Amino acid sequence: MLKRSIYASGVLIGFVTLVLNIFVFRWIDPILRLLQVPAEVYPLMRDYLWVVFWGIGFTFLYNFYACLLRAIGNSLQPLWFLAVAVVLNVALDLIFILLFGWGVEGAAWATVIAQAVSGVGLCIYTLYRYPDLRICRKNTKLQWTTVKEIATYSSLTCAQQSVMNFGILMVQGLVNSFGTAVMAAFAAAVKIDSFAYMPVQDFGNAFSTFIAQNFGGGHRERIRKGSRVAFLATTFFCALISLLVFVFARPLMLIFVPAYETEIISIGVEYLRIEGVFYCGIGYLFLFYGFYRAVRRPGMSVVLTIISLGTRVALAYALSVIPSVGVLGIWWSIPIGWFLADIIGWWYYRKSYAYLPGW
Repeated sequence: MLKRSIYASGVLIGFVTLVLNIFVFRWIDPILRLLQVPAEVYPLMRDYLWVVFWGIGFTFLYNFYACLLRAIGNSLQPLWFLAVAVVLNVALDLIFILLFGWGVEGAAWATVIAQAVSGVGLCIYTLYRYPDLRICRKNTKLQWTTVKEIATYSSLTCAQQSVMNFGILMVQGLVNSFGTAVMAAFAAAVKIDSFAYMPVQDFGNAFSTFIAQNFGGGHRERIRKGSRVAFLATTFFCALISLLVFVFARPLMLIFVPAYETEIISIGVEYLRIEGVFYCGIGYLFLFYGFYRAVRRPGMSVVLTIISLGTRVALAYALSVIPSVGVLGIWWSIPIGWFLADIIGWWYYRKSYAYLPGW
């Protein structure tokens, strides 16, 4: 049954990957126009994306086998392969850009090659290290019940991710309308932002696996204790990261932006000092996402995503048109969306899971 599920998942995700590739190559220009990309950087961005989109298949391959390994309790090897990919990406960036002079296309090819190495490498490792996970001919029959179950859970998760990224694209388009300085500051600050709260996103993934295993086994006490530890750890980590980002906002921006670009740095610092103070909001949200996926309520994760992103987009567009607020309205809308979704997530938990007191 496990092997049939692995095969069915691979077929479904492979099909979605193919459809995505066709879609993005066909609609790349409308997508960029939707994002209101300034004319001066349009050709560069198009060239970059045209190459990067070739890496979607390798991204699927890595994520597929990384999730498979995590599901059986091996979260270390995906990390090692990811670390190799990161180092390789940086090295190839330096070679392709500085040595060969390929510019943004060189950066894109570096990313695709690194993705390929991590995806193919992790695939080979998994099939070699865990022969029980290898698929043979008798496992390649798609059973409708298996496909339906996987599709049901995955479609809701896909909807959640799609809503999340669509909301981010809408905010990105609004940011782009404020000019290249704000666009560049936002691009650099978001990199710092994503790196800062990436660990709590992984807390959420690990928390989801932990809850799912214990929920299936009926170990309520372990769920209660694990939930308490997860929220305390997230609070502590987010508070520490918030402090560091607030204090070192300018040095962090200087990693991505030359010192003479004072306007870009100033805008980026402003963003980080608003956003960075509230990392607990996104940390808790990742835990709620993981919890509701684990207890077979993925629809609630979608609802929380819609609330978070919907609030962010609506407030960003409403506040940014006020002359005295401007781009600050976009920055403030993000943590407000986080905390509103947290409140709804907590309320639903207390309403539906009263048998797990003590969070």
